[in-house]
Amino acid sequence: MIQRDYLIIGSGIGGASACEGIRRYDKRGSVTLVGAEVFPPYKRWILSKSFLREKNPQLKKLQEPAERWFRAHKIETRFGTVVTQFNIDRRLAVLANGESIEFNKACLAMGSRPVRPQVAGVGLGNVIYLRTVRDALALKEMANVERTVMVVGGGLLACEAAASLRTIKLKVGLMHRDSYLLNRYLDAETGAWLTDYFAKHGVNMSMGEGLNGFEGKTVLRNIQTKSGNRFPVGLAVVACGAEPNLDLVRNTPLAGPHGSPVTDYLETEEKGIYAVGDLAFYPDRVMGGVRRQTHWENAHKQGLIAGANMTGKKRIRYEQIPYFWTEMFDLRMDFVGDFSVLPTRVDLRGTYAKKKFVARYYQGEKLRGILLCQQPPREVKSAKTQLRHALGK
Repeated sequence: MIQRDYLIIGSGIGGASACEGIRRYDKRGSVTLVGAEVFPPYKRWILSKSFLREKNPQLKKLQEPAERWFRAHKIETRFGTVVTQFNIDRRLAVLANGESIEFNKACLAMGSRPVRPQVAGVGLGNVIYLRTVRDALALKEMANVERTVMVVGGGLLACEAAASLRTIKLKVGLMHRDSYLLNRYLDAETGAWLTDYFAKHGVNMSMGEGLNGFEGKTVLRNIQTKSGNRFPVGLAVVACGAEPNLDLVRNTPLAGPHGSPVTDYLETEEKGIYAVGDLAFYPDRVMGGVRRQTHWENAHKQGLIAGANMTGKKRIRYEQIPYFWTEMFDLRMDFVGDFSVLPTRVDLRGTYAKKKFVARYYQGEKLRGILLCQQPPREVKSAKTQLRHALGK
């Protein structure tokens, strides 16, 4: 039986940051980080951006932190290792190789997995779900042969992947069931402008088209829409959302319908067990309500705080204004605040034509979000301050 003070399950940025948080306040406690991927923790958000665009991307440059950091801080790493059982009462985790780890405290950081549409052909060859380094490498290799690709989806990952693939001169189509891109976050006018921007950059837009299925014997040959249209493509990137990896703790208090419920301190109702990143369903003390965020920035900060709290030497609340950013072609867009509900009023400063603007999103008279396009970091920082002030925080 292996005994550890701290067990971190998941080797994404949330799990890596939890290790950092622990070591800031506990230099000696025994820590094991277990991750299903064979690669050390890396910047997953780069995969749909510069990683796709670079001819020969360096895998070591993706690492965050560098692998040597774990050795220097005496953290045992078990990459390419799956946890098959997690016993809350006995504080015991069983690994796929049969070993067991008995722990005092644990952090769940298993991240999320791509949603697979409920249609025929989702498992065909050349249908890529862009989540891991291996997925990205496979996509780059296939793109050398199949120069025409269809991206299915209209969210952040879909837009970033489509823009990156178009930048490297592939013939790119983008199919989305809504009438404009990023419809989960943008108002209709800004969304229509962004959709037109993609079209002007040579992306063949198929808006308002629902996916009916992928066709082919072993490898993709056609994509069929619900309206009956067929697109002859040999490569597809499917980006239709993600769902939290909660199978390990399914049917326990650690798994809820919207994620793993946690307190302000990112602790579950099981004392000593924490959850971060794509899993954590946390009370938002700034914007109000309860939310789960699936962005790198959120996972990074939550990991640091959870790790610190696990040591018992700190008691830090997670109180952050929701924030994420994206880059597509030559655009950089920063989202500060809550974009989960479409605004009743938008105050636009700047112009779409110049690709430089700030849009403030209101619910009634309440400022809820600030969208910044092509703005310097100081303006993003200022937007966070403005929003806190507007909310009286």
